Amino acid sequence: MRISEFELTEPVPEMKDTIAVSMLRPWIDVGRVGTLSLRALQRYLGAKEIGRLSRPGKFFDFTRYRPRMRLVNGKRIFTKPNTIAHYAHDDYSDRDYLFIHVREPHNFGEDYTEAIVELLKFCNVTEYCRIGGMYDSVPHTRPILVTGSMKDDQEQKAAGKLNSRRSTYQGPTSIVNQVNEDLTGLGVANTTLMAHLPQYVQLDEDHLGAARLLEVLCSVYGFPPELADMAQGEQQYKEIDKAIDYGGEVGTLIKQLETYYDRVLSRPEDKPDSALPGSSSSSSPKPTE
Repeated sequence: MRISEFELTEPVPEMKDTIAVSMLRPWIDVGRVGTLSLRALQRYLGAKEIGRLSRPGKFFDFTRYRPRMRLVNGKRIFTKPNTIAHYAHDDYSDRDYLFIHVREPHNFGEDYTEAIVELLKFCNVTEYCRIGGMYDSVPHTRPILVTGSMKDDQEQKAAGKLNSRRSTYQGPTSIVNQVNEDLTGLGVANTTLMAHLPQYVQLDEDHLGAARLLEVLCSVYGFPPELADMAQGEQQYKEIDKAIDYGGEVGTLIKQLETYYDRVLSRPEDKPDSALPGSSSSSSPKPTE
């Protein structure tokens, strides 16, 4: 079945009051936290691919997003970068979910965003939540901040896990934000979640950032809290901490970031004693005065 620029796999399930959760790469998927979070939810709910762009080359430059060749059971499989949607029904809550892995387009941006909106309308989406990660001036020795704007009842459910604040950013942005604008005009609820990761720690896969996003998502949508497994991410950050010279320039920078975090960014319930070893409130080496 063709819906605008998307080819859907039949039979297409009937959906109602669908919640769509999306991520956008590469703009706001640093540490692949959005990708990792979506995949975790898809695994838990047993989501299946429901559709993808029929001709992704209309929107993507394949010299920038490279096609890939893989060997699967001894056969060479050629795949092209795409924007892909997965569907799942949560029997526990009786909700329909749509998970969309969105790529930043290089061409025909307006057609692209219109196609996404048409897909969401077809799937009867009543809430659109975009998640992701960005680098920020925050220390790795403090809890990873998750900011965003949610509905009032969702903010109450996520109390203690979410720093509710609206973005004051002004400047270049993604054409995909047009999706949010169009959905607002259609009366669809728009929500966002953003994990703020240390700029000096750039991991290919930041599992602690992904776990923090999942922690909020689980609180808001009623998924088991065990999905937000912190163990792998905490181990990553402990290894980073061991590699840092707290007597050098990086250590001085971290101390400054900790001070700013504690005074300005943290919620009242965030305490410095919850920091990782190596922070200025712990027993690991500190920057020399």
